[in-house]
Amino acid sequence: MLVHFSKYHGTGNDFVMIDGRELDSSLLDQSRIQKICHRRFGIGADGLILVELSEKYDFAMSYFNADGREGTMCGNGGRCITAFARQLGIPGTEMSFEGIDGVHLASFLPDGNIRLKLKDVTGIQALEDGYLLDTGSPHFVKFVQNLDQIKMDVEGKEIRHQSRFGKEGVNVNFVEADMPADSLYVRTFERGVEAETWSCGTGVTAAAISSYFHYKSDKVTYPIRTKGGQLQVDFRARPNLRFTDVYLTGPASHVYDGSIHAGD
Repeated sequence: MLVHFSKYHGTGNDFVMIDGRELDSSLLDQSRIQKICHRRFGIGADGLILVELSEKYDFAMSYFNADGREGTMCGNGGRCITAFARQLGIPGTEMSFEGIDGVHLASFLPDGNIRLKLKDVTGIQALEDGYLLDTGSPHFVKFVQNLDQIKMDVEGKEIRHQSRFGKEGVNVNFVEADMPADSLYVRTFERGVEAETWSCGTGVTAAAISSYFHYKSDKVTYPIRTKGGQLQVDFRARPNLRFTDVYLTGPASHVYDGSIHAGD
């Protein structure tokens, strides 16, 4: 069967997007998703995302990592699926969709960026060498200097698999702050991709919230640089380390369209 797709990226975090509203999802098992995402033998992507039907909202989002397994929430993917939904003819400058972690709201901004509302964040666990929090996906955040000298395929990979983070492990973010922490530079080693990605939406969100806590700041808007481009995180800080109105803003870029055989 021939399946049509679109390729999108959000600051270098790239995805294969498929309209799954009338698709037999059994065509896309773990092995086939792995092959589609493979950068040598497939289309090549950090993940695959399906637009699916929703009874209450504009659509539902199903996200799969490059390893073929269903993933937790993806912030860059959330912006890209919003742009893809518009390409499919779903109307509106504001959209709501169901993700694995709940309902998300997304808005198209006049400058072309998309503003995505993420889940509330409750609690930050301060560890000896960094911070652990859940922004839709679990993230470990470590503040460093000379971030470009970090060997992500070594240091990121080692932390990602440490037993303290349980069987599924954790996403690993190294963060360098431009003092006095007015902006951040973030690099992320993503589980499921098992490599450094050029950007991670839930990762930069975790970095921004951790920076607020780490530097005892009153700053709630953070410009963030990644290898793939610029993002912005905004939130409201509440008592007892609770963060609401968490927004991730940035581009969602359409790369190309194509077709691939599935289920053969």
